[in-house]
Amino acid sequence: MVWEHYFQQKIMRQFFQRSLILSLLFGLLILSWGAIASNATAAVYQMEEAPGQMLYQSRHTLRDEIDEPWQVVLFKREKDNGENSIHLRLVGFPDLTNFAHPQPLKVFTSTGKVLLAEDFFATESPADNVGEFDFQTVLPQLPQVASVQLLLKMKDESAIALRIPAEVVLEWHLIVQ
Repeated sequence: MVWEHYFQQKIMRQFFQRSLILSLLFGLLILSWGAIASNATAAVYQMEEAPGQMLYQSRHTLRDEIDEPWQVVLFKREKDNGENSIHLRLVGFPDLTNFAHPQPLKVFTSTGKVLLAEDFFATESPADNVGEFDFQTVLPQLPQVASVQLLLKMKDESAIALRIPAEVVLEWHLIVQ
């Protein structure tokens, strides 16, 4: 009888331990799936900025060639009168990034084409680490299924290369259509 009680307790303890382990594994699986799903979703926003004016944005955080983070925001401003603008805003880490204004942004396609985007902050920038470029004529020339590389000119005459993945370029095309 004592042995029977001992084995029942041992079996119950093993059952609860296995249940706890399975519950923890299931919880980790759910958390990791949520993280993967959130990384895969597009960061596209749409809002009415003012009556008769819509703003569409694609926002991503990407890393440059030396692993520094950049906020990359493509936005299209659409007005009821048919006036549209498409800009690419690049924001680097403050005190590490100092854009050289006015300098065009060089965009390199996978086919070797070099496109220039005019510096929107040619006269005055809100901060040294912010660059904004007119993408109205550049975006239609970008391939929809290939990555591009941006060359960002800095005040110290250096240049930073920033690769834009193909999925982001495709998202940009979808925003402006």
